[in-house]
Amino acid sequence: MLKKSKQMEIKKNPKKDLNRDSGLHFVLGMFLVLMLTYVALEWKTFNNSPDYDISMNQVDELNEEVDLVEWIKPEPPKPIVTPPIIEIIDDVEEQEETLFDAVEPNQDTEIADIEDIEVGEDPVPDTVIFTLIEEVPVFPGCENSKDKRACFNKMMKTHIQKNFRYPALEQEMGIEGKVNIMFEIQKDGNIGNIRMRGPNKNLENDAARIIGKLPKMTPGKQRGTPVRVPFSIPITYKLQ
Repeated sequence: MLKKSKQMEIKKNPKKDLNRDSGLHFVLGMFLVLMLTYVALEWKTFNNSPDYDISMNQVDELNEEVDLVEWIKPEPPKPIVTPPIIEIIDDVEEQEETLFDAVEPNQDTEIADIEDIEVGEDPVPDTVIFTLIEEVPVFPGCENSKDKRACFNKMMKTHIQKNFRYPALEQEMGIEGKVNIMFEIQKDGNIGNIRMRGPNKNLENDAARIIGKLPKMTPGKQRGTPVRVPFSIPITYKLQ
């Protein structure tokens, strides 16, 4: 029996043992399967013909930009003007010219006096401004002043300061401003045609009240004739 088992063991060829490389075969088989799986998953196919209409990408020849040509309207033809008809008339009869004797001055020629020569004067204007009038209006109290123009301005300022009164409502509201007032010294010396412009109606009325209290004056004169004299002065209303 022993001999028989030894004989059987000797018959086995270690090179023919199928289990010897089973691990390597398993690994190679798994690697092959994984490679085939990867190739199958990553395999891509492409269509040779596109799925969309490539005609939409083509440029329509009708949509090409066209250079605009500006059309200039030609000017209408100028009207034909017919030349005037020249009428030929007969010669007019000659008339005798009136001859005047030219008298040249000499030593015997009489020379007229200057007083005998009449000089035409321009009419006296109805209104003359204060800065150009020959005789300024005389403010009461300036009759004996040498410079009646300066005295007039001084008396005007004194009159305004004496009669100045700030309206109570404008004081409470804090309204300030300058009222430009213009008036005329009439031909009879009275004050008239009072006009004013200011920031507030009550301030304008108060300025008109001050000017309305001006006394009657001696009217201004141009060439000895009484005329109207416009005069303007600002009245300032300012809170202290």
